[in-house]
Amino acid sequence: METILNFLRLTDAEREAFQSAAPACEHLFRPVADQTKDARTAPEEELRRATIIIGCPPAAEMGKCPNLKWLQTWSAGVAPYLVPGVLPEGCMLTSAVGCYGPAVSEHMLACTLSLMKKLPAYRDNQSQSLWTDEGIVKSFDGSTVLLLGTGDIGSHFAQLTKALGARTVGLNRHPETPVAGIDELHPLSQLDQWLPQADVIAMSLPETPETIHLINAQRLGLMKPDAILVNAGRGSGVDCLALAETLKAGRLWGAALDVTEPEPLPADHPLWDCPNLLLTPHTAGGDKLDATIRRIAALALENLKYYLAGEELRNRMK
Repeated sequence: METILNFLRLTDAEREAFQSAAPACEHLFRPVADQTKDARTAPEEELRRATIIIGCPPAAEMGKCPNLKWLQTWSAGVAPYLVPGVLPEGCMLTSAVGCYGPAVSEHMLACTLSLMKKLPAYRDNQSQSLWTDEGIVKSFDGSTVLLLGTGDIGSHFAQLTKALGARTVGLNRHPETPVAGIDELHPLSQLDQWLPQADVIAMSLPETPETIHLINAQRLGLMKPDAILVNAGRGSGVDCLALAETLKAGRLWGAALDVTEPEPLPADHPLWDCPNLLLTPHTAGGDKLDATIRRIAALALENLKYYLAGEELRNRMK
């Protein structure tokens, strides 16, 4: 008999669906209050019994799960679990890639529009009771949006910006495969020739050896002086010190970062006092939007059915 340790915050109907899908299994529902902060796990005895875990227990706790056969995370990134020795030998790993597109893309859109319309400056003026016109603004209409990362998040963001009149260009490793919302696809190797043409550069890349500091001082220099950079992928994708220097030198219209290197951002980091920068503490995704939790629950339930039927799991990472 499988023992399923489920850390998702489920509705009553979702709990019943999990139990109905696996009636012969032991279900241990241990909902976590905040997926982005709460590292609480189940008692050690339950971790030891678990053969299936749905959630993201701290990687350091995985040594207490010797019987684990499959880990379904609620996160899109799974790097901590890929470290050799973290998961038991032969344990399968699946991610929640594909569940965060609406939440993260809407956050990216809100940040980009705020910068285009200079809303942070007006909010600063409001706090000082200043009735000041901040001058010209920008629009998505007629702009070129360059997408670095053309998966679920990149595709959703592209569709939102196209609805506002943008031309969307995506760079990835497989430009021959169409992506919803993206007008043109090209190899990532063409990054340097596309950066000078982009009005908005939107990043939603995972962390790989190739993406670390993909946007560095040299590439920041290739961007239009009035371009906007948005990163909601991994903080390591941007050299944050180089970005701080660029913004303080008055280059770029602005930038929005939901992810930084490092995280949390130290209080003395130069990004904090950069002009025209929007910083959010890695909150674009997570469990802040109820619809995201429902999407993750649906994916986990679907994968559970595949698992019990001996079929291939979605988002298999290991």
